[in-house]
Amino acid sequence: MTLACRKLGSHPQGAAQQHDGPWLVWLHGLLGSGEDWQPVAGLCGDIPSLLVDLPGHGKSVTQTTCGFADVSHQLAQTLQANGIRQYWLAGYSLGGRIAMYHACYGEHHGLQGLIVEGGNLGLESDALRQARLQHDYQWAQRFRSEPLSPVLIDWYQQAVFADLDSQQRAQLVALRSNNHGPAVADMLEATSLGHQPWLLPDLQRLNIPYTYLCGERDHKFQQLAAQYSLPLRTLARAGHNAHRANPGAFAAQVLSFLSQSSFLSLSR
Repeated sequence: MTLACRKLGSHPQGAAQQHDGPWLVWLHGLLGSGEDWQPVAGLCGDIPSLLVDLPGHGKSVTQTTCGFADVSHQLAQTLQANGIRQYWLAGYSLGGRIAMYHACYGEHHGLQGLIVEGGNLGLESDALRQARLQHDYQWAQRFRSEPLSPVLIDWYQQAVFADLDSQQRAQLVALRSNNHGPAVADMLEATSLGHQPWLLPDLQRLNIPYTYLCGERDHKFQQLAAQYSLPLRTLARAGHNAHRANPGAFAAQVLSFLSQSSFLSLSR
């Protein structure tokens, strides 16, 4: 099955189908939708974009997945159905983890490069993975059984969102309250960090360019990038959700990365 998605770009709908150059394909985080990327994608010039709704989210709310391999296959089917033969894959948080999995293990014919924002590489021990599975199970139970707004208030109190002020948290709670709790719960469990492979060795063996974007106030992922010598690009005035906090700087970094990776010469 294919995932719901929306195309952006300067091409008419019919012409976009025939565009032979690489696309930017965007994967959102948990509780988001493809529309989260619209401000950034709209600043990426004439490069056509595909905004994807992951299972359980946006217009893919009724679509389910049984894990990373399944959602990677759904992504490959979606690209094929939309006539996208060459693409750059960008993902934030959960979307970044799916993007990395797809690049390392998925049906990634035509993948030109990888852009990851605040994506976790995985956990190195069984004990850590089991603890994370339990942690995510408890959150999933709350998403299934409680009204969404109170759960989201607690969700955005987690340490990774420490850079947010009270107004920003309230805005996110209001924005994300249109989700369907049980669908979010299913996706959270299916793609728990406890189920994710440890991706670093496979990332290091990739034969495509990739970069790692991170807000300057996202201390957890800044530290992760330094620890594992990831190709880091830092976003000013931003925390974990850097593309939301500073879309202009994010788009500029994306365009810089694509240019340095010879994207422009390939797409002419």
